[in-house]
Amino acid sequence: MKCISVYTNNFELFSDIFEQVLEAPPQENEDILVEGVTVSGSGDVPDQYIERMRQKPEVVVMKEKERNIMILQHGNVFEICLPGEEEAV
Repeated sequence: MKCISVYTNNFELFSDIFEQVLEAPPQENEDILVEGVTVSGSGDVPDQYIERMRQKPEVVVMKEKERNIMILQHGNVFEICLPGEEEAV
C-alpha cells in the first residue's frame, strides 16, 4: 500500500484537507504544504505494518470502505494508506 503522512494531530484540520491530499498526493520522499500542514510521500508499506499498528492501543485506525483507504492516527501524524494499482481492482 502507498502511504502518505499528514503531520497534524488536529482531526478537524485533517478532515478539511483529506480530499485535497488525495487529489494531489506528494511523490515518494517529497514534502508539500497543504493549508500550512506538511504532507509527505512515505512510499510503500507492507500489509504487515498496518496489522502491527492496528494492535497498538495508542493508534486509531479508520477505514474508508468505498475506496479501500486505511487511515492510521498516532501521535502528531495521520497516515493515509492507499491500495496500490494491483489492489485497487
